[in-house]
Amino acid sequence: MSALQCPTTLVVARHGEAAYESALWGDHGGSLTALGRRQATQLGESLRGRRIAHVWCSTMARAVQTAELAAAVLGVEVTTREGLREFGVGEHAGVPRAEDPFVETYLGWREGRVDTRVPGGETGREIAERVTAVLREVADAHPGETVLVVSHGGAIGLGVPAAARLLVEQRRLGNGDTVEVTADAEGWACTRWGPDA
Repeated sequence: MSALQCPTTLVVARHGEAAYESALWGDHGGSLTALGRRQATQLGESLRGRRIAHVWCSTMARAVQTAELAAAVLGVEVTTREGLREFGVGEHAGVPRAEDPFVETYLGWREGRVDTRVPGGETGREIAERVTAVLREVADAHPGETVLVVSHGGAIGLGVPAAARLLVEQRRLGNGDTVEVTADAEGWACTRWGPDA
């Protein structure tokens, strides 16, 4: 059986709960809370029997911290990729976090209006393309293996459906929740989204 016929399984996780240094929207910051650290450790523990070969993650601190804690439980290495980062806040930088200026844009992306741009930021299509490029890199690097990929809610919500056909309903991911994707010569499919019902 060739490597192309051996499916790669990507377990794509949203980072653990984070706290931010500022009450204003920005593209930087966000360190795991005590709960977020427990979520990251539990993520690793939940995958212990899956023979995870490697952990890949966004370069944002909350994702790196989640990946490092999970990887420590799993005894594997971590690789970061800029393409897995969350979408940028653009011109919404400095808006109070109590407001969510992204709801309308994100809902539009989910409804297929992917060429809509966050003012001063990326379009949904650009986000999906960069996330998908990294997911393909990961699958190519690990034929026949299972890997953990730690990213962010918005990036996962756009990138996974762009890379794989959804065989399950797409729902909002909580911190530490996972999505499962298989990739092989037949194509890509998302077989689980969030916690099992």
